[in-house]
Amino acid sequence: QVQLVESGGGLVQAGGSLRLSCAASGSRFSINAMGWYRQAPGKERELVAVITSGGTTNSADSVKGRFTISRDSAKNTVYLQMNNLKAEETGVYYCYCNAKIGVPSFNYWGKGTLVTVSS
Repeated sequence: QVQLVESGGGLVQAGGSLRLSCAASGSRFSINAMGWYRQAPGKERELVAVITSGGTTNSADSVKGRFTISRDSAKNTVYLQMNNLKAEETGVYYCYCNAKIGVPSFNYWGKGTLVTVSS
């Protein structure tokens, strides 16, 4: 099993910034990718950004130029720097990790951290 612990959510005004962190822990696991999804009230969960073990990133078009995903492989931690936040980006942000303990790989999810952007 892989456990994910998120931090960094909170209340911010529109145009402000927040930095989310997510640390993965467990025993003898290998991470393929980590990232962030979000779920706004009444909407489906959607991809925000993901980074692979090789450093390749992918992000939603709506956040490009404002959000930056990065990782610290030594700490099994992924970060999401969110700038110029918009009110419609309010929601629960979930950390995601695709990892393997042997074969095959599995998807793991954090409990989520609430981001509230006030207009």
